Amino acid sequence: MQTKHFFSDPTHLVLTALNSITVTNPSLALDVQNKIVFRRPDAPRKSKKVSIVTGGGSGHEPAFAGFVGHGLCDAAVAGTVFASPSAEQIRRAAMDRVPTDHGVLIIPNNYTGDVLNFGMATEKSRAAGIRTEFFAMADDVGVGRKKSGKVGRRGIGGAALILKLVGALAEAGGNLDEVYGLAQHVNNNLVSIGTSLEHVHIPGRRVPEGLDTIAPGDAEVGMGIHNEPGSHRAKADLVELVKTMLRSLLDPNDSDRAYVKYTPKDEFVLLINNLGGVSIIELAGITDEVNRQLNSDYKINPVRVIQGTFLSSLDGLGFSISLLKLADTGLGAGKSLLELLDAPAEAVGWSAPISTSTWQNRIDTPVQLKDSNLAEENPSNVKLDPAVVKKVLGAGLKQVIAAEPEVTKFDTIVGDGDCGVGLKRGAEAIQELLDSSSPGLTDDIVNTVNRIVTVVENVMDGTSGAIYAIFLNALAHGLRDQDKGSTLQADTEVWAKALKHSVTALGRYTPAKPGDRTLMDALVPFCDTLYAKKDVHAALNAAKEGTEATKNMKASLGRSVYVGGESEWIGKVPDPGAHGLTEFLAGLANAA
Repeated sequence: MQTKHFFSDPTHLVLTALNSITVTNPSLALDVQNKIVFRRPDAPRKSKKVSIVTGGGSGHEPAFAGFVGHGLCDAAVAGTVFASPSAEQIRRAAMDRVPTDHGVLIIPNNYTGDVLNFGMATEKSRAAGIRTEFFAMADDVGVGRKKSGKVGRRGIGGAALILKLVGALAEAGGNLDEVYGLAQHVNNNLVSIGTSLEHVHIPGRRVPEGLDTIAPGDAEVGMGIHNEPGSHRAKADLVELVKTMLRSLLDPNDSDRAYVKYTPKDEFVLLINNLGGVSIIELAGITDEVNRQLNSDYKINPVRVIQGTFLSSLDGLGFSISLLKLADTGLGAGKSLLELLDAPAEAVGWSAPISTSTWQNRIDTPVQLKDSNLAEENPSNVKLDPAVVKKVLGAGLKQVIAAEPEVTKFDTIVGDGDCGVGLKRGAEAIQELLDSSSPGLTDDIVNTVNRIVTVVENVMDGTSGAIYAIFLNALAHGLRDQDKGSTLQADTEVWAKALKHSVTALGRYTPAKPGDRTLMDALVPFCDTLYAKKDVHAALNAAKEGTEATKNMKASLGRSVYVGGESEWIGKVPDPGAHGLTEFLAGLANAA
C-alpha cells in the first residue's frame, strides 16, 4: 500500500483540488464553504435547460467536480475523502447554485450515505416548489444480486457514462422527464466491474491496525471504490482476470449478475477506467486485452472505446471495465445514446477526443504493411564466408553474454543497472540469427550486417541500443562503399576502413568522445588502432586501455552523470558500456 503523499491534511487537499477545477476551467466557480463546484451564472448557458447536480465523497477524481461544465453537469458537491457531502451542502447546490426554472436532476452514486443525503436534499428542493428528480447510479456487478440485497448495485466507473449522456441530453434541450428517464435507461443497459491489486491509503491517516492487505500476486475481483471487498480474490494474471471480469459482465447464465440481456446484433460502448494508480502504459495494455477478448470470446466489437481516469479510488492500483449496450432511447433523431455520447463537452474530467466522423470511417480490416528488405534488394560484392562469421562473431557474443553479471554489477553501482541485461539480450538475439537455418546467412557480408542491424534495432533499446544501431547501419554503408563492382573479400583492411567510416558517422549524432566515460572510450581506440595498424590484437589492447582509463574519469554524459556517491567508485569501477564492449571485442579478436 502506498502511504507516501505530498499532502498530509486531507481537508486542505480536498479544497485545493476543488479550486484547481476553476483554475483549469474558467467557466466554473467554487463555493468553498459548501464545497460546490458549479457553472458560473455569468457564463454562456442555454435557456430552458435542465440542471444536473451530482457529487459524492472526494478521492474519486476527476469525478465528480471534473464533470461540471458545458455539455455535462451543472454542479458537483464534494464530501470529505470517501464520505458523502451533507444534505445541506447538496440543498445549496440544487436550490442556490444552479438555475431551477426548468427542473433539477440530482444524481449521485448508489451508496447509503449518498442516497440518504442527496435524497434529503431532493425532498427539500421539492418542498420549495422546484421540480426535482432523484436517481442513484448503480452499475457494479462485482457483488451480485444475492450479496447486494435490497441496497442494489454499487455505483462505480460506469457513472461517468451516465453523467455524460444525461448531461448531453439536457444540453440538447431535453426536458426533466426525458433526462430522468434517460438516466434510468442507461443504467438498465450498463454493467461494470473493477479489480485491484491493493487497498488505498487516505492522505494524513494512519494505516488501521489489522487492515487486510492483498497478498503479492493476488487481485481483489469486484473491489469497490472505498476499499470494500469484491466477490473473491484471484491470481493477478491479466488474461485470466479479464476473462473472469468479462464473464461477470456478459454471462447470460449467471443469474446473480446477468443485468443486461443482449443479442449478437447489439452494439456496445467500452469504457476502461483507471482507479488512479495504474500507469498509462499498463492501462493501455489492459484496454487492448479487454478489447481482444471481447472480439474473440463474445464477438463484440465495441463501436466506441474510451480509456482514461474517470472515477478513481485515490491511488487505487486497479481498473474497472464498463459495457454500455446501445439500446434505443426513443427520443428521436440526434438523441441516440451514441450521438449523445459523441456530443461535445467542456469538462476537465471527460476525455474522449475522437470525433464521430473518425469512428464512422473506421475500417477494421488490417492494413497491408509494406516491408523493405534493403539487404536483399541491394546485394553487394563484399564477401565473407558465413562459417567465419559464425565462428568469430559467435565467440564475441558468447563472451559478452558470459560477462553480463559483471557488467550488471558495475552498472548497478554507477548507472541504472540495465546495461548488462541489454547487451546480453542483444547478443542472444544475434546468436539466434546465426543459428537460424531459414533463411541462412550468405557470403554477402553487407546483407549479414543489415540483418544484424534489424535484430539490434528490434531488441536493444535505450541510448546504447541506439548507438549500436547507428554504428552498425554506418558499418553496412562503410562496407558497401568499398564495393567497386567486383568481388571483394572482407579482410582486415576492408573492416578497418568500414569501422573508421562508422566512427565518423556516429559522431554526427552523439557528442560522446573518448574521455566522457562511455562505450566510446573502448570503441574509438579499437577502430582507430585497427585503421592505423591493421592488427586486431593491437586494436583490442587499445580498447582495454581505454576501458581501464574510465575508472578514473568523471562522467560527463549518460546516466552516470546523475548518480551520487562518485567518490566511492572512482578508480575502481570502469564504465559498464565500455567494459561490455571490450569483452565482446576480446571474443572477436581471440577467434579471428
